[in-house]
Amino acid sequence: MVDRQTSRSSVGANPEWLTLGQAAKYLGVAQSTIRKWSDSGRLSAFYTPGGHRRFRREDLDSFLGGSRPSGRARPLILIVDDDQRLREYLRVNFEMEGYLVREAASAAEGLEALDEEPPDLILLDVMMPQVDGWEMLSRVRERHGVESIPVVMFSGKVDKQSAEAARERGAQAFIGKPFDPQQLIASTKQLLSA
Repeated sequence: MVDRQTSRSSVGANPEWLTLGQAAKYLGVAQSTIRKWSDSGRLSAFYTPGGHRRFRREDLDSFLGGSRPSGRARPLILIVDDDQRLREYLRVNFEMEGYLVREAASAAEGLEALDEEPPDLILLDVMMPQVDGWEMLSRVRERHGVESIPVVMFSGKVDKQSAEAARERGAQAFIGKPFDPQQLIASTKQLLSA
């Protein structure tokens, strides 16, 4: 736990102490995720007399297991969906579970993100404008091979044919919307550990 006897002046003057925004950037997650980790006691914080949180860099490193996100100590998930609210909801839930998350609002953005840094798993919406999820899945498989990156497809249109088509085209799972995020997280963990 952070030493709460540390004076305010030493916190502000010490570059080893980070603000909420700096800590979020350092860990590569949203500020809301840092707040939730702090509120739940998973991440130590110092509170200034004004009620602002400060985080020690060494506590953040310890939280990550001594490794910065750029070292990919945690699995990276790419979420490709044109629904911004759903992407944000999934991102926050996965970040709370300790995953790194990258978002893409379209298949084109998703393919660009894939080329920059291949993820450990892709969550891919079927229904998107211009290039749909089926076409993106095909392009992922052409570029990276059939079994190289696990893909979980999801769609508001759920039928037996879609689930079978997803498996036939190389997706590891197909989930219909609306879905329970805990079920999706559990499925994701199973795929990443396999």
